[in-house]
Amino acid sequence: MSDDKPLKSAIELAMERMARKDAEAGVTSKPVTDEQKAAIAETRNFYEAKLAELEVLHQSKLNQTMDPAERDTLDQQYRREREHLATERDNKIARQRA
Repeated sequence: MSDDKPLKSAIELAMERMARKDAEAGVTSKPVTDEQKAAIAETRNFYEAKLAELEVLHQSKLNQTMDPAERDTLDQQYRREREHLATERDNKIARQRA
């Protein structure tokens, strides 16, 4: 074994394989500009705040009821709203990258 190159981690090897597959498939990647990075960071911050607000409201509603069925309903509604916000955030970020 030669000491010319350091050993690569499994992640580095997997990333190289994925890059080769992308190159073979004709997928190209362009670097994200500073403006895009700023817009993405702003979007993430906005949605982090929305999720934190949603969490606080959810906890407040849970503290107001002791009925297990109603708490279940509140939990399901909370999960749906979180999922909706996460999907919305991811879609906005994807549009900003494009």
